[in-house]
Amino acid sequence: MKKLFYMLLAVLALLGYTMAFAGETGIKLSRESIIEKIQKEGVIRVGMSTFVPWAMKDKQGQLIGFEIDVAKKLAQDMGVKIEFIPTAWSGIIPALLTGKFDVIIGGMGVTPSRNLKVNFTMPYDFSGMSMVAHQKKAAGFSSIEDFNKKEVVIAVRMGTTAEQAAKKFMPMARFKLFENESQALQELNLGRVHAVVSSAPMPAFHALKYPDKLFVPLKENFTREPIGFALKKGDYDALNYFNNWILNMHSQGFLKEKKAYWFETKKWESLIK
Repeated sequence: MKKLFYMLLAVLALLGYTMAFAGETGIKLSRESIIEKIQKEGVIRVGMSTFVPWAMKDKQGQLIGFEIDVAKKLAQDMGVKIEFIPTAWSGIIPALLTGKFDVIIGGMGVTPSRNLKVNFTMPYDFSGMSMVAHQKKAAGFSSIEDFNKKEVVIAVRMGTTAEQAAKKFMPMARFKLFENESQALQELNLGRVHAVVSSAPMPAFHALKYPDKLFVPLKENFTREPIGFALKKGDYDALNYFNNWILNMHSQGFLKEKKAYWFETKKWESLIK
């Protein structure tokens, strides 16, 4: 009986420790969740970078685009204000990890290497890589193989999935890396590179702006990638909330409607010209 008594005490002690640990862990996770922080402060801070038509500035200097509409709708549904924090793409994940903002909503492709550093939500969109080429320098080019040559020079924005895709599919080409997309496009317009690789539909839009100089050599995108919100690891409350919000926006047709406006029409073009 004495042995049984001590065994019972040990079990109860272990159970108490387990419950206390679980309780402390739950409190810690709740305390650390950005959802509570956002609600308490009344503002959500969104890290982003400019990619046409994901996010760009209009004539008045205000941010517009697909990502901007998505982030604003999220803030509205959370009942808080929104603060956009433009950040260089090459440093956007480190900035998230140091707490510069709460979440990245910036057309970020979900990749295994990025997922080692941050958590991703379920996809709220899918994108793919395309390219816009110089008519004279890339005359007659119509396939990936045409660009996969050592004499070909391709411009791309550094630190992006566009850079990864370009180097994977065209490893023999030479690359010029730029901090932002506008620099890469300027290099193309001046005829210093054969092409620029970027997320669709930017290449098609840029080719339409300069039909006498540029063209889209590929009929279809050469990759397809999921796009998700990125947030710090360990914040399961935030991941749960964002996932369910995205699920709701898919079911309501909001994401489909906004994607159609920004990616399938040019009705917004007058806002930036």
